Amino acid sequence: MDISTALVTGANKGIGREIARQLVQAGLSVYVGSRDAERAERAVADIGGDARPLVLDVTDPVSIAAAADRIDTLDVLVNNAGVSPAGGRGAQDEDTGTFRRVYETNVFGVVSVTNALLPALRRSAHPRIVNISSGTGSLAAAITEHSGYRGVFASYRSSKAALNALTVFYAQSLADDGVKVNALAPGLRRTDLNDAAAAGGDPAEAAAGAVRLALLPDDGPSGAFFSWDGTPAPW
Repeated sequence: MDISTALVTGANKGIGREIARQLVQAGLSVYVGSRDAERAERAVADIGGDARPLVLDVTDPVSIAAAADRIDTLDVLVNNAGVSPAGGRGAQDEDTGTFRRVYETNVFGVVSVTNALLPALRRSAHPRIVNISSGTGSLAAAITEHSGYRGVFASYRSSKAALNALTVFYAQSLADDGVKVNALAPGLRRTDLNDAAAAGGDPAEAAAGAVRLALLPDDGPSGAFFSWDGTPAPW
């Protein structure tokens, strides 16, 4: 299968950088998306191979348009960029400004980047979109859980539930174009998004799950939600 070019948003650190690294190791040319040019350059130097820096702020229409202009054909888009507010406050304690900031990146940013890159993806013979979601965005898990997450992180978790819904809708609407769209729950990892002391998982392990979805064969699934280990995640 001829898949040669990928873009990973938020790829200057954490899971995004590991996804970019593993895609390069798989032989792809990878655009390393980052809001900051210097951080993109440092990530590219660390990854090596055919990694390419790309300044991309998923909340900035001008930045998104400029990035899309650079890419003629795209085989893989990994929507990895994401934010989460600090602390574990209850839903009633997160103001609308917090929800707007989180949704701007985690939901609207995905829509904006995906739509801008669709012309390039449609030029690919095997286009793939991978949305990095979260197991905490599972509504099925939320209504049955009895953990410390009950009722907290509402802005982040609801944004990932919305991302899961978008994954289904994009998969359905792009099926005739041959675009496969799936979501991944990477699990709790050692990243800046989480408390490093509490997050013991290796980002590279989660990245491997994203790469599997990025390199799916043509008979692979679309519109699905998977855990990092390849098992179906509950919606």
